[in-house]
Formats: sequence, structure tokens, C-alpha cells
Amino acid sequence: MSELWKLSATEAAALIRQRKASAVEVCQSALERLETVNSKINAIVQRTDEEALAAAQTVDDALMKGEDPGPLAGVPVTIKVNVDQKGYPTTNGLKIQSNLVAQEDSPVVSNLRRSGAVIVGRTNTPAFSLRWFTRNSLHGHTLNPVNSKLTPGGSSGGAAAAVASGMCAIGHGTDIGGSIRYPAYACGIQGIRPTLGRIPAANFSGPDRHIGAQLMAVSGPLARSVADLRLALGAMTVKDLRDPWWAPVPYDLGDYPKRAALTISPEGLSVQPAIENALRDAAAKLRDAGWEVVETECPPFREPSRLQALLWLAETRRSGSEMIATEADPDASFVYGQMERLSPAPDLDGFMDALQRRATLLRSWNLFLDDYAVLICPVSAELPFPDQLDVSSPETFERIMEAQLTQVGLPLMGLPGLSVFTGSFDRVPCGVQLVAGRFREDVLLSAATEIELRGPPVTIAEPTG
Repeated sequence: MSELWKLSATEAAALIRQRKASAVEVCQSALERLETVNSKINAIVQRTDEEALAAAQTVDDALMKGEDPGPLAGVPVTIKVNVDQKGYPTTNGLKIQSNLVAQEDSPVVSNLRRSGAVIVGRTNTPAFSLRWFTRNSLHGHTLNPVNSKLTPGGSSGGAAAAVASGMCAIGHGTDIGGSIRYPAYACGIQGIRPTLGRIPAANFSGPDRHIGAQLMAVSGPLARSVADLRLALGAMTVKDLRDPWWAPVPYDLGDYPKRAALTISPEGLSVQPAIENALRDAAAKLRDAGWEVVETECPPFREPSRLQALLWLAETRRSGSEMIATEADPDASFVYGQMERLSPAPDLDGFMDALQRRATLLRSWNLFLDDYAVLICPVSAELPFPDQLDVSSPETFERIMEAQLTQVGLPLMGLPGLSVFTGSFDRVPCGVQLVAGRFREDVLLSAATEIELRGPPVTIAEPTG
């Protein structure tokens, strides 16, 4: 088998542009890798071989004519099954949506196509994209290619597993409560949740979402290197006014103080020793790169986490409870029941108060992140969880919710966050989270690059099944 599948997105695009390899050859190699490993982990649940090879040929034809095929020329990518891709069902892991075939691409898919990317398949998500674990009654169970005893994360667990195992160079993910950052962490790769409005995205196979999800849900890339995140983000951010939240903000917003905040235990969060060691090591790497790092408390995560759940569940309570009952997915039913128990339904005044409070919380974060260009904090208080731990008992579910405090709290403010790999312990990946001000993905990527350069490289996982 050709080993072109091992290339990073940056390497593959450069090689194809130089015509040292064809886009078709790179695509064929990725499809061969998919054929070899996907049956062991079930990351890609809808293959798109014929369409992928045609797209790759289009890239080669453009280069033959001297045309620019785009920044992701011939790069193999995947799309998560909760996002519209023309001609494919937007299942969101649901049997009741197995025939919900998209009639047009989501803006994020359109941008990837325009960039020259080659879509090799669609990746798994838990039912309703509701968990940090990836299993559903329609597409089945996705395993972590690094260690099958651990969750691959969720809800973009299929995307992270596909990237980590070399089936694609870039995986598309979505994040409303950690669904990009946590799978990247669990699979030992890199993942960025961009600012609300940075990457245009929308689904036209159903009605627009309610205000909570509109303010918190974003699309973003997962990759094996920070350079590939940078390349992917640039391609995915192109103007598309079909997303009313898209904002024409420059990618590079200029100088910033190389001053970072380090918060080990936000609001008393009890972190495992390995997590504290990773955080302090990341801070030391930034200091080595010339950054000033100050250990300090950060603005609150607990209240944003509570309000995030309130706003998210308000949408589900209004339009999703009946769907959850109809789907009858055991995992989703248990998780939704626990979330309802932990987050009482608001009345109209409570809902309005939550939106009002969001502005106050965002103000405090904006001011903090103006003083400190980056916050270094946990992705999770624990190393990646044993697979399916969340559905083992109500008590365990509460433990997981506590550990994921920073995952859930951040989206309320629409801020960007990046999970950067820092190393593994006996086949258990670890990483740290970087947070920056609105539209300062450039700062996140720069800081993550310094940590990446001084740490162990991401290696492609060989699933054992």
C-alpha cells in the first residue's frame, strides 16, 4: 500500500502542488488506509469513494491547466454526520434521520470543497451528538485507535479517530460543549474550537436552531499538527452569508502581549496529578519560547457551564424530547435524563436572565483575555475516560460532568479554545487547553505551535481492534 496516507495536510497539499504526487494517488492511498483500519474502529460510517476520486481528479486537472485548486489541494478530509453534505443523510447518529438526505452542502462543506479538499467519508457521532463518547443505534460504536479501552471522545469521536489512525489528514468536527476539544484530547491529536462567527456553518435539511445553539455551536478542524489546524482553519473561514453569524474578521489581528495565564484548578476543580503536570509543563514550554506566564485564577467556568446546559436543554426540551423518546437510543435516553435531572427547566424569566448574564460573563472574559493573551487550563480534570463510563451510573455521570467543567463552560461566551497534545502515559493521551479572546485563533495557534515544537510529536495510531 502506498504510504501517502501518512502525509500531513500541509505536506500532501505541497506535494500535490509540486506535482510530485497526484491528488488521485493521495486519495487512493487514503481509501486503502480506510479499508485497512476502519473495520477495527468504525470511525467512518459513510464512505464516499467515487465522489472522492472524482474530486481528486478535478484537482489534478486544475493543476495540469496551471490553475490554483485551493489551499487544501487534494487533502483527504472527513465530514461529521451531523452536518449537511449534498446527497448524503444528515443522520446525527439517528435511525429516525437515516433518510434525511441533504439537498445542498452546509457552508463549511462548501468551503472545504472550494479549497480543493477531497472528502473521503462521513464520521460517526453519538445519537443527537449528545455525549463525550461515540456510540449510537444506527451507525454503531466508534473505538479509540490509540487505546480501545478509552473513549475516542465525542461528539466528534469519529472525526478524531479517523484523523488519529491516518484515514484522513483533517477531520471536520462541531463543538457546543467540547465536541472538538475533547475528542482531540482523547485521541492524542490537535483540535480547535473557533470563535462564534469565524467558520460559516448551517444545516438546511432542518429548521434553524434556537438561540442557545446559535450562540454556542461551531464547526472546526481536528488534525495531527498545529500547522494543519492553521491550514484547515484558513480554508474553512471563507465568506458564506448563508450563515447569519459569519463575521468578516481578518485571520491575523496583529500584535499581542506574549503573556499567558496558568490556571490549574479553575474554581476549585480537582485535577489529577498527571493533568497538573501537563499544565505546568506546557507553561514551561511557553516560558522557554519567551512568554511570560502568570499562575492566577481565571474568570468563572461554573456559572457559564450551568447556563450553557440551561440554554442547550431549553432547545432540546422544546423540540427534541419527543425525538429522543422516538429514537429510543439507550445511551442518549440515559444521558438526557441525567442532564434534565442536573439542569432544571427555566421559565421565560430564567431564560432571559441567562442571556442577560451571558453578556456580563463575556465582558469579564474579554477583559481578562485582553490582559493575558492566552489562558492555559485543563481540557478535562481527568485523563481520557474509560469507554462508556458516562452511562454506568448517575453518580459516575455527575463525576464526568464535573471533570468536563471547562469543556461546557467555554462555549457560552462563544470564545475559541484549542486542545493541544502534550504526551501519553502508557497509551493514555494527555493535553492542555488554550483559550484566547474572540477571533484570536492566531494567538492560539502560535502558542500551541510553541508547545508542540517542544513536546513529543503526534504519531499515527495503529488500531488493534
